[in-house]
Order: sequence, then structure tokens, then C-alpha cells
Amino acid sequence: MRIGAVFPQLEISADPGVVRDWTETVEAAGYTHALVYDHVLGAGPSNRPDWKGYTDKSLFHEVFVLFGYMAAITTTLELVTGVLVLPQRQTALVAKQAAEVDVLSGGRLRLGVGIGWNEVEYQALGVPFSELGARLTEQVELLRRFWAEPFLSTEGRFHKVVEAGLNPLPPGRSIPIWFGGSADAVLRRTGRIGDGWMPQSGPNAEARRQVELVKAAAVEAGRDPADIGFEARLSLGKVPEKEWPDFIEGWRELGATHLCVNTMNMGLAKPEDHAVVLRDVLPLLQDS
Repeated sequence: MRIGAVFPQLEISADPGVVRDWTETVEAAGYTHALVYDHVLGAGPSNRPDWKGYTDKSLFHEVFVLFGYMAAITTTLELVTGVLVLPQRQTALVAKQAAEVDVLSGGRLRLGVGIGWNEVEYQALGVPFSELGARLTEQVELLRRFWAEPFLSTEGRFHKVVEAGLNPLPPGRSIPIWFGGSADAVLRRTGRIGDGWMPQSGPNAEARRQVELVKAAAVEAGRDPADIGFEARLSLGKVPEKEWPDFIEGWRELGATHLCVNTMNMGLAKPEDHAVVLRDVLPLLQDS
């Protein structure tokens, strides 16, 4: 099982030195990947009394720019979005940005994608908050074509490309695409076209049902379920330390190929503490 670290997006601060130290510490400690959340905008809550999501006070580094920075200061760390809100973005631009990160990192990008939930963000970006699943599915197909084909023409429900292509292309002419989300439609989509799924629950009975649904959808699509990865997420602020071994073993038994460790919401005193906790806790997790 590959063990990665969640970039403490909301608590890391905007200090580039802290970001650099976190990144270098995580790689030196032996984590295999860094997973970064994505949001472009937070909503102002003053006139939204029932708002429960991220606000304008929630700090989010822009993922592709951040990965360009991380790529320059690391050599082995896989760079993972968990997840990029894909339907609110222009597909060709995402293809270009992702390809560039993959080039600069030497093929170390893994693109986790999802539909998101923030209508305020979609509105500000000029994208309709509708037909998101269908849009996402078409985007994934087009992304893969952009990365594999130097030159293409295609037309779908949401996209039209006429004799155009990217340059440079990703080193391997492909970038893994994983899905986030827990709806059954997401799970079936993962089985049909995804390289992996990113659950956020514990290894309970519902998680077992979800994993089996992904695998069944893969078989139905003529794919080998063993080709699909599963990345569990262990939030240290929510799961007591004594339960870590059962959490990890439970997900391993369900077929998890990856585990990502989240240090947010632990009540840490300062941004620098996240790197220290991750460094110190990895040997405990590897022994679990």
C-alpha cells in the first residue's frame, strides 16, 4: 500500500517557505505522494445564512501552479489532485496544464477529478451547474485523447475540437484519472472509465458495497477490476490513534492500493507543525 500525505490546504498558510518545507519533509520522510484539494473561490457567507461550505476565508493554493512549484523541489513525490473540480473548467486548458505538470515532474501527476458541489463557484466561472456527470464523462474521454494524440478533431455534446492538439504531450502519453465522490453514479463511472477511486469513509459495510459496485461496473465494461486503484483517507484528527491499525487493515482487506494521511483539524498550533506530525507518524502507519 502506497502511503501519501494530504497537503494541509486550509492550514498551511500562504508562506512559500512553509509550503517548501512541508513538501521536502514529506518526500524525505518516505511518503509516496502528496494529495491537494481544489477550489477556486470561497463564498462570502454574510448574505448566505445557511452556508456550510468553504468561504472567502478558506485558503486554497491553486493546484496546477502549486504542482509546478512542487515538481521543481522534489524528485520522486507523486503529485495528486484530490479532487480537481473538472466540469467547471475548460477541458482543453486542463489538458494543457496537466500535461505541463506531467512534463515538468517527469511523469509524476495523477489527476483525481470530481463534479464538486459549489454552485457559487460554477456561477463565477461561467459554467452551468447542470448535467455535470455527463459533462465530466465527456471531459475524461477528451482529456485522454488530448494527451495521446498530437492532433485531433472531435465533436460531442459539450465540446468541439477542429484539427488541434497539445504540445508538449505528457511523457507517457497518458495521465491516470481517478474519481472522487460517493454517489453510485460515480462508482459506476469509476468502474467503466476510471483508473481509481478516492473514498473518504472508514472500511465499513457501505465501503465494501461501494468497492464491489466499482468492480462489478468494471466487469460489465469488459475491464479487469484489478486494474482499478482505491485510495483510502485517514484523518488523524477524526480517527483515534488506537484505531489506526484497524482502519488501515480494513481498507487493505477491501483492496486499497493507496492510503493518504490528513493532518488538518488536529488543532495544530502553527502551519509548520503539519510537516512534523507527518514525519513522525509515518513509521507508525507503516508498522500497522
